[in-house]
Amino acid sequence: MIGAITAAATAPSTGGTLGSLTGNSSAVQVLVLVGGVSLIPAILFCVTGFTRILIVLGFIRTAIGTQNAPPNQALIGIALFLTLFVMAPTFSQIKKEAWDPLQHNQIHFDTAVKRAEEPLRQFMFRQTREKDLTLFVHLSGTRKQPRTRADIPTTVLVPAFIVSELKTAFQIGFLIFLPFLVIDLIVSSTLMSMGMVMLPPTFISLPFKILLFVLVDGWDLVIQSLVQSFHT
Repeated sequence: MIGAITAAATAPSTGGTLGSLTGNSSAVQVLVLVGGVSLIPAILFCVTGFTRILIVLGFIRTAIGTQNAPPNQALIGIALFLTLFVMAPTFSQIKKEAWDPLQHNQIHFDTAVKRAEEPLRQFMFRQTREKDLTLFVHLSGTRKQPRTRADIPTTVLVPAFIVSELKTAFQIGFLIFLPFLVIDLIVSSTLMSMGMVMLPPTFISLPFKILLFVLVDGWDLVIQSLVQSFHT
């Protein structure tokens, strides 16, 4: 009798403990899932051409002189879909070599991650300068110098790739600025020679810069140059 009473008394506490443990594990899983989703934008910025494309599009808007045309949301949308277009061969290779076998239970998750990492590494190596790679290999403090690309860890490749992307984006931006800078200088010199010092030069040069950009079909030229810059 006493044993039955003791078992009945301890049963609810055990169930409550198991329920609390299950609830805690679910909360941890949700927290990990939210943290993983939050890393997607960082991965998009760091291992694709999104950074280069977005910076160049921002340079175009600044060079022309329009403050909010196109707006930031439009620039981000354009950069996103151009990134998908540029990265389509890499994503297709990842799907073929990693995602499809994983879906058919042909490989384990760890193997799929390694297979998916390789196409991204090949893309980043093609866009990364040797000088930047050497810099981050030196900064990593590794005693054994890598002899092949396979010896370079991804943690060294990614920052080298980001620096190379920033450098390439600013080089393209410099070339974009030049023709618009010439228009600003011509307009400013003309206004000073006419004695119209109080009139802002940007008020006059802005329509001419927009007209020049439209006449030369600037969007097509910039997008073509951007896409081709990833294949050189």
